[in-house]
Amino acid sequence: QVQLVESGGGLVQAGGSLRLSCASSVRTFSRYTMAWFRQAPGKEREFVAGIAPSGYSTLYADFVKGRFIISRDNAKNTVYLQMNSLKPEDTAVYYCAARNGIVVPTTALGYDYWGQGTQVTVSS
Repeated sequence: QVQLVESGGGLVQAGGSLRLSCASSVRTFSRYTMAWFRQAPGKEREFVAGIAPSGYSTLYADFVKGRFIISRDNAKNTVYLQMNSLKPEDTAVYYCAARNGIVVPTTALGYDYWGQGTQVTVSS
């Protein structure tokens, strides 16, 4: 069983930054593709960014390109999401997701394990 625990969410003003972290309990973390999704009230869960097991391949949703950076530290079993230039429309619960393999899916169905989520609120 893979456990994922997110942290780093909070309240920030528009234009500010936050760094989310997701720690995993799995021993073979370096074999897992990791991703961040988000879900705003009344909306479907959407892909934000994903990173391959090696860390060399990343994918981003168009709406975060140039603002968010996904990274991972396999020695610490942790994936990060650096969020800069935050906008009110970035307000959502952010979820960490994992799947065993090298493919980086952009849909929620592509992931087998999920964290509980961390709230990010951006005020205008």
